[in-house]
Amino acid sequence: MGCGRVGAALAINLSDMGHSVAIIDSNLDAFRRLPENFPGQQVNGIGFDREALVQAGIEDADGFAAVSSGDNSNIIAARVVRETYGITNVVTRIYDPTRADVYERLGIATVPTVRWTADQVLRRLIPLGPHYDFSDPLAGMSLVSVDLDESWFGRNVSQIELATGARVAYITRLGRGLVPQHDLVVQDGDILHLAVPTNEAGAAQHILVHEVREETL
Repeated sequence: MGCGRVGAALAINLSDMGHSVAIIDSNLDAFRRLPENFPGQQVNGIGFDREALVQAGIEDADGFAAVSSGDNSNIIAARVVRETYGITNVVTRIYDPTRADVYERLGIATVPTVRWTADQVLRRLIPLGPHYDFSDPLAGMSLVSVDLDESWFGRNVSQIELATGARVAYITRLGRGLVPQHDLVVQDGDILHLAVPTNEAGAAQHILVHEVREETL
């Protein structure tokens, strides 16, 4: 739902990946953002209107993304799709970050645009981590990428996990992701992505940005 810049890009990407896509928007002009050869269905209507949803094939859909410019419209559409059509794979864009946690508790996955943008700006403005790749507010867990003091290079994954109490979920090396074994040695240039309780992410980063303390290993 929503054929703005985000919705159009999402529809094009999904289509390029081989998925069958239908996109709903109340403004016919919005569909001009799609290429002329876009193979998906374009439905002119309100995204939470059942007639428009059925026309778009919601009864056979595997997922639904509500990415219009209105929080209320997105949430109403998401709830209609979940509660009326039983679609559980629903993602909603939210501008008001104070609402995001509420909707997460309702089982609606949200992408809080303002918070995400602020996080990305901070990540570039202040390079020192931890950098939050993903946070689950209900579980209190985060996936973070961390900065390393050079003394950690040559240490293995199990030593890093022992020192931080976190789990190394994966390592990005030369642009490719690795699921590490415990004896994998960390190299200069590696980016470590840790699964860690959100309230302990800062402490884990504090350990890794300082020189190795042998007594912690």
